[in-house]
Amino acid sequence: MHRRRLGQLEVLLVHPGGPFWAKRDLGSWSIPKGEAEADEDLLHRAVQELQEETGFTVAGPFTRLLPARQSGKLVYAWAAEGDGDADAIVSNTFRIEYPPRSGRFQDFPEVDRAGWFDLATAHEKILPAQRIFLDQLKKLVAE
Repeated sequence: MHRRRLGQLEVLLVHPGGPFWAKRDLGSWSIPKGEAEADEDLLHRAVQELQEETGFTVAGPFTRLLPARQSGKLVYAWAAEGDGDADAIVSNTFRIEYPPRSGRFQDFPEVDRAGWFDLATAHEKILPAQRIFLDQLKKLVAE
């Protein structure tokens, strides 16, 4: 999701929740994303993941971006204009054993925070494998 604020392009990024990511910042943020079933419509899944991880909805129009390879998987993304209060996100949760091997299970938000970032800042914050999406968006918006 992207927007223009004071004439500047900004993108919405999310920070993964849970203890592994708690103290990480640069190179750890992401676009909202998730795994799709084999026969699932990828755009539908992307819109659903945005809603599940942030509470935001976006109606489009959507522009498909070239996929990125991340951890051996292809990540598909679409650009769409939208807006929302990054401080007011509502995320689904996941359950893991934490601390490891403790026998205790805890729930953590899938996304613990979100933010709107100009492209230069987003380039520093986003996972390196997803930087291709920012480059494509910059070119797309310039056209």
